[in-house]
Amino acid sequence: MTDIKRPRFRFSADRNSASRRVRYIEGTQEAEGLCTICLLDEHNPLPVENTTMALHIRPATVEDAALILDFITDLAIYEKAEHEVKTDVAGIQASLFGPDSTSHALICEQNGVPVGYAVYFFSYSTWLGKHGIYLEDLYVSPDHRKIGAGKALLRHLAQLAVSKGCGRLEWAVLDWNTPAIEFYESFGAKPQDEWTTYRLTGQALLDFAQS
Repeated sequence: MTDIKRPRFRFSADRNSASRRVRYIEGTQEAEGLCTICLLDEHNPLPVENTTMALHIRPATVEDAALILDFITDLAIYEKAEHEVKTDVAGIQASLFGPDSTSHALICEQNGVPVGYAVYFFSYSTWLGKHGIYLEDLYVSPDHRKIGAGKALLRHLAQLAVSKGCGRLEWAVLDWNTPAIEFYESFGAKPQDEWTTYRLTGQALLDFAQS
């Protein structure tokens, strides 16, 4: 989910749809921000025991900056926009983990090996009068797909949204990324087709700010 100029859909999952799914999470330790996810049988709402495939989600720390940059770069390559990545490890450390940061990151691990990440921040809806969560990045390494890591990260964020009283969980997806769109729609997320995203960046942002 990088700064590129291709069209995107905005997806939104409301609190009710999210709350129907967070009941599948077990082993939650909210105080520590940790969550252990078991594999789920699609035809059975109860967790399935499979210790070799257990996933663990934890808050990222400043020591994860290089790992996060690797994930960011891999995601940008997938989105055909590697040249858009301008940051470095120091930039991640300062912007994501500095004292003034308003963003957060999660690391998903399988048996202690990092397999994916998410970056998010809290937004606000004036119509709902509630905060929301905006998911900036979601990525799982190709070698670790099809094990539920992406859904586990999204479910963790849905649980966080519900626990914080948020009204929505939103993110953007490139309009050509059909597998991702089908994945998001499979658990109830809906495209916000009536909205078009605008952006000021680079010189245009500087010129407007100084006008």
